[in-house]
Amino acid sequence: MNKNYVRLLALCLSGSLLLLCSLSLHPDTATAEPRQKATWFWNTPQIQDSADDILNFAASQGVNVLYLQMNRDVRPEYYRSFIRQAGDQGVEVHVLGGAPKWALESERHRLETFIQWTAEYQASAAPNERFAGIHVDIEPHALTEWKTNQASMVKQWQASVRYLVHEAHTLNLPIGSDMTFWLHGYQLPDQSMSISRWMIQQFDQVVIMAYRDQADTIYNVAAAELKEADELGKEALIAVETKSSNEGAYITFFEEGTSYMEEQLSKVCIKAEKHPSFSGFAIHDYNNWKALHESDR
Repeated sequence: MNKNYVRLLALCLSGSLLLLCSLSLHPDTATAEPRQKATWFWNTPQIQDSADDILNFAASQGVNVLYLQMNRDVRPEYYRSFIRQAGDQGVEVHVLGGAPKWALESERHRLETFIQWTAEYQASAAPNERFAGIHVDIEPHALTEWKTNQASMVKQWQASVRYLVHEAHTLNLPIGSDMTFWLHGYQLPDQSMSISRWMIQQFDQVVIMAYRDQADTIYNVAAAELKEADELGKEALIAVETKSSNEGAYITFFEEGTSYMEEQLSKVCIKAEKHPSFSGFAIHDYNNWKALHESDR
C-alpha cells in the first residue's frame, strides 16, 4: 500500500467521510468506482406527499439506493412518479418485502403475492419508472421455531429463498437480502456449510446487519460474512442501526447521533476496503435516521 493511498484513506476521518468512503480508491489506476449507500423505507405512503423531502434528504446524505416497501394500498402512479424522480438524481429504488414468517412453507402465498405485484408493476411502468432490484428482509430467528425445530426451519427458509431468487431473476432483477452478522456460526442441517455462506451463494448481494456503535466492533462482527462474500464473488454492504433499541445502547447510534455515526463508518470503511465484496453501507432506517439527524442540529 503506497503512501498516497494511505493518505486518501485517512481523509475518511474528516467531515467529508462518506463522500470519500463511498468511493473505491484504486491508487494504481487512479480511478474511482461509486459505492452504495442505502437505506430502508418502510412507511411507503409517505411517497405520496413527501417525495421531495425524502429525496432531498437522500441527496444530502449521499444515499444512492432506497429499499422501498411494497404496499398495495399505495397506487402505482405514486411509485412511478417517485422512482422517476429518484432516478433523475441518481438514486436506485429496490422493492422491499419480508417478515420472519416468509421463511415458512405455510406462508409461501405471501411471497407469491409480493412477486406477482412486482411483476405486474414492472410490466405497467416505463423503463425509468421501474424498480432496479428486489430486497428482502427475512429473519426467521425471531420465530419460536428457530429454537424448537431449527433444522426444519432452515430447510423451509432455503426453499423460500430459492423461490424468491428464481422469480427475481425471471424478472431480470438482482435480488439482495438482509442477514444478521452471526449467521456464519450456524450450519445447514446437512452440515455442508454455514447458513450464511449458503445464503450469500444464492443472493446477488447481502446486507450484513452489523448493529453495533463502535467501528472496531462493527467491522469485527461483519468480517466473517465479508470473507465468505469475498470467496463467493458477491457484493456485501455493512448495515448499522439508528433507532432506539431495548437490546442495549451498544446496538444503535440513537444515543450518539449521526455525526458520531459518520465518524465510525469512516473507520469501518478503512478496515473493510481490503474486502473485494465490500460495496458500501446501509443505514436503518430512513425515518429514524432522518429524525436522529434533525435532533443533532
